[in-house]
Amino acid sequence: METIIGIDLGTTNSAAALLDKDGPRILPNALGEPITPSVIGIDEDGKLLVGRSAKELQVLHPERCAAVFKRQMGSDWTATLVGRKFTPVELSSLILRTLKGDVEAHLGHPVQRAVITVPAYFNDQQRKATLNAGHIAGWKVERIFNEPTAAALAYGFHESREDKVLLIFDLGGGTFDVSVVEFFEGVLEVKASSGETFLGGEDFTRTLAARVLDNHGFPFERTELEAPLLVSRMIQQCESAKCKLSRQDSIQLRLPDKQGKMPEDAPIVTVSRQQFQTWTNHILARIELPLRRVLGDASLKREDVDEVILVGGATRMPAVVDLVTSYFGKRPQCRLNPDEAVALGAAVQAGLLAKEESVKDLLVTDVAPFTLGIEITKKLGSELRNGYFFPIIHRNTTLPVSRVEAVSTLEPNQTEIVVRIFQGESRKTDNNLYLGEFKVQGIPRGPAGQTVEIRFTYDLNGVLEAEATVLETKKKFTHLVTRYARSMSRDDLGKAIKAMEALKSHPREESVNRHLLRRAERLYQELPLDLRDRLSGLLDGFESALSLQDAELIERHRQALEMFLSAFDSSDKADDEDQDESEGADGSVS
Repeated sequence: METIIGIDLGTTNSAAALLDKDGPRILPNALGEPITPSVIGIDEDGKLLVGRSAKELQVLHPERCAAVFKRQMGSDWTATLVGRKFTPVELSSLILRTLKGDVEAHLGHPVQRAVITVPAYFNDQQRKATLNAGHIAGWKVERIFNEPTAAALAYGFHESREDKVLLIFDLGGGTFDVSVVEFFEGVLEVKASSGETFLGGEDFTRTLAARVLDNHGFPFERTELEAPLLVSRMIQQCESAKCKLSRQDSIQLRLPDKQGKMPEDAPIVTVSRQQFQTWTNHILARIELPLRRVLGDASLKREDVDEVILVGGATRMPAVVDLVTSYFGKRPQCRLNPDEAVALGAAVQAGLLAKEESVKDLLVTDVAPFTLGIEITKKLGSELRNGYFFPIIHRNTTLPVSRVEAVSTLEPNQTEIVVRIFQGESRKTDNNLYLGEFKVQGIPRGPAGQTVEIRFTYDLNGVLEAEATVLETKKKFTHLVTRYARSMSRDDLGKAIKAMEALKSHPREESVNRHLLRRAERLYQELPLDLRDRLSGLLDGFESALSLQDAELIERHRQALEMFLSAFDSSDKADDEDQDESEGADGSVS
């Protein structure tokens, strides 16, 4: 049976997983790590860096790197790296291409098919962009799957099938999703989803960096333009500080100079957990509206939720845990690693598509994340006004679904109408997403008010069929809107594939060495002079061994360099502690 991989294409981190006879498991990358930072860079040799090496490069050379581009999917935004423009689709395809190489290297055979997750609140354009990224990377994308539904699947597979209502609270690096799901008799039914595509851990990090810089005479927005190395170094420190503040009452930050360097007399800034929470209360406040909306759409009260499940790295912050506890009156649960739950669930969905024996008794339903409808004209007094949205399938309707509504002609002897299809929640079509249109012709002449029935049929694969029936003649007109249809032409797709293939990467076997060099170069600027000298000597030895291509010598110098970095790189320790903490979690969050 052909392998299908589950992929969590995240804002800050991505991961791939596989379902086998023992359940879903994360597949390691070239560094042997479970997650790959969603960062793209181009080094001084013009070679492509993806993942942790690119994240290290970003600290010293932010102009050579791109990150958090998932937030721009489906838009015209571009990033310019070393004189070349990249779209969010192209950048995402490079992440997906790297994951594909890592998966194939680990499994020892080619893999083509994948399920890729997206935030439940991604609209049609964002989903198409994700699909295009998968195609450019060489994947045959079997399904685009909602992230909180994937997380629920991961929990549904790992735990007993007792009946319960779960709320999946997914706060990742860049997006926030919340879904209410119900388990009963081997069925996972999504009742409602909500969220926000510009809310996540990155906002907390940048707010911390902005407040520290503002308080020391560096207005954040202006400093980002005038001293980007200062800001990139500060953000790197604040990402680590944010993690530490989940375990400590206070942390100390060193303020870099305008060149992003750390002089020995650099000012020391102390930030308490209470300060951090005060500075980020405005971000936390944005969480409540999606929670209220999802419970309302599911027709549930807070006390009807049996368990709240935390997903996404940002849920490690105590303020988030406290907010959820206060809102629901119970401690949230985190029995799976919050960074891995979505990928694990995507692997379960992949197993369902592949008809794996271990999930043969599991049935999954999903919901329409947005309302689907058409544009109509209203008569207000003696005036006709167009541009109004007329819903046919409301958001959070269980899929598959078929709904019909009647509309009528506006003028006497009107023989045709144009059915314009939109997606969104606004009462005006200008604020919703246009999906397509078709003409209904041959309406019999007569007075205004001739009836046309509009039926929308929407399935689990995201295919919307719009059908219009002229009631008097029974003549039908149909139009297919494929939610995941390629928005790029075959020629455009081919050009994009060639353009991405032209970007050369360092050999995969060099990944560990490249990462060590980047990490050491970043740390070098943070160390006092005596430690710099020691690190410089270790780097010289390592680079000399690399140039000689002596495997035994390389390994000896690499171990010495790794020992030094492990001892003095506090930011890496914070990442490791977070990983260890999640892997040890087996119940409620404390």
